[in-house]
Amino acid sequence: MVFDMASVGKAARSAGIQHLIWSTLPDVESLTGGRLKLLHFTGKARVDAVVRSSGFARRTFVQAPFYFQNFLGLMAPQPLPNGGRGWAVPMHPALRVIHAGDVTEVGRTVTAAFAAGDGLPDGCVLAVCGGRYSWNDFAKTLNALGHHLKAVQMPADVYAVSHPGAHEVRETFQSFAEHTYFGPQHKAHIRAAHAFVPGGFTSFADWARVHMKP
Repeated sequence: MVFDMASVGKAARSAGIQHLIWSTLPDVESLTGGRLKLLHFTGKARVDAVVRSSGFARRTFVQAPFYFQNFLGLMAPQPLPNGGRGWAVPMHPALRVIHAGDVTEVGRTVTAAFAAGDGLPDGCVLAVCGGRYSWNDFAKTLNALGHHLKAVQMPADVYAVSHPGAHEVRETFQSFAEHTYFGPQHKAHIRAAHAFVPGGFTSFADWARVHMKP
């Protein structure tokens, strides 16, 4: 991945491109001392150094959130083991550690970064975030619209073998619980995005009102 990015960077510079925007996320492996790998986070973060040394006149990093759209597919409410519907997750459902947002607003952030020109500091990190939520928050918001959902905690070791790919999902949620989705510098990165993106970002309540009617 790093080799590929170096090659892409070289080709882009040769084409005269001045501003490179890279989609990144926290280096979970470093944050956890190697306990958690999370390649879909760490793999992106390990390219950051290549981008910073790439020789472009301007470099910007955009962090995409936990997408609201996940609730329409992969994370859609499911029947729960003890009845009802919602989510069985390997973390405490009251932990407000999930930075979430509308996937369509990532593109708006990239557009704003290009449009900002010299007003955007080189190396700036922009975190796209409609809000910081817990699983209980998601359930409460949807229940206010007429759903009947709840979030329950499942033991992490049980969750890890509950379905194909569950081990990586368990580690992902463990990382959220320990460091939040966007990691320890999330406040500065979210603040930077709000400063440069006109109109800010859509909250889960506003998004769900349109896309998750009962």
